[in-house]
Amino acid sequence: MNALVATNRNFKLAAKLLGLDSKLEKSLLIPFREIKVECTIPKDDGTLASFVGFRVQHDNARGPMKGGIRYHPEVDPDEVNALAQLMTWKTAKIHDLIGIHTDVPAPDMGTGPQTMAWILDEYSKFHGYSPAVVTGKPIDLGGSLGRDAATGRGVLFATEALLNEHGKTISDQRFVIQGFGNVGAWAAQLISEQGGKIVAVSDITGAIKNSNGIDILSLLKHANEHKGVKGFHGGDPIDPKSILVEDCDILIPAALGGVINRENADDIKAKFIIEAANHPTDPEADEILSKKGVVILPDIYANSGGVTVSYFEWVQNIQGFMWDEEKVNNELKNYMNRGFKDVKEMCRTHDCDLRMGAFTLGVNRVARATVLRGWGA
Repeated sequence: MNALVATNRNFKLAAKLLGLDSKLEKSLLIPFREIKVECTIPKDDGTLASFVGFRVQHDNARGPMKGGIRYHPEVDPDEVNALAQLMTWKTAKIHDLIGIHTDVPAPDMGTGPQTMAWILDEYSKFHGYSPAVVTGKPIDLGGSLGRDAATGRGVLFATEALLNEHGKTISDQRFVIQGFGNVGAWAAQLISEQGGKIVAVSDITGAIKNSNGIDILSLLKHANEHKGVKGFHGGDPIDPKSILVEDCDILIPAALGGVINRENADDIKAKFIIEAANHPTDPEADEILSKKGVVILPDIYANSGGVTVSYFEWVQNIQGFMWDEEKVNNELKNYMNRGFKDVKEMCRTHDCDLRMGAFTLGVNRVARATVLRGWGA
């Protein structure tokens, strides 16, 4: 099942739980605008190459549209549409094609602060210096302290909130992390600092395992020097395809979507899954894991630390007043803790799991704003 079909399915389930009428449901489901662009650029070898890009602006009932810019060969319109819809529900706690009060891009797979700096520079040529037009910028150009670690730190706070609900702590859990890019690496470092034992890690180069716990600081140094975890001597190499079914208490998929599916769900040994990636779990796997009693903390909440601190960056740019890193991290923890409580309240109200609790929370907030603004009539 592709990402768009899965996201639409979850939206419709949430809309049914909320009792939304069909006109409002259709209004919220159809994106505001879909944009397709094509550019031709010279390659390093002197030849020309054409690239097609997509941006889907989903909904602006509660403020500017928001979403990452992703450079990846497998990107297609359905995936971008799904990501745009997820971003609408995710940012439900907070006009041209982009703009400070219209649509605020941010980094995603294959992009980073430098890409955001280029977009800021180009936009500013036409509109004057406008640091709030993108987030995830370099610090020297109005980026926020704490933004680089924000998604991984949000994963830590989300995991702490969930474990507290079950009478557990980070320090008595064994973790497996699939993906050692920005999110996975930060999550591993921060979890390790809190006493969590990381027993297996993978990235695009390979996978390693150490039942006694991996020295994450040494692994970070190795990964930076060798462009990946492959060859790290502080653990045994394993088949990267087995990483999701390694023995652990908590599994954190932090790479691409659709990695947990009906083919491997039965073999997953984790008691908790924290979705640090976007839509890593297929609906079929959701059902299998639910029957096994596995608790899934959904992406719509678990990986929202990045977009939350992007919001903080936008606020700082609008105000022209930058925060210190302690304030950024404290505010993020407050937002994540409050968000978890709100999700749990929706679970109790609608007798549903955490994924539907998160979806109903986001959809309900956007639906209320839409009705209040007269768009759903």
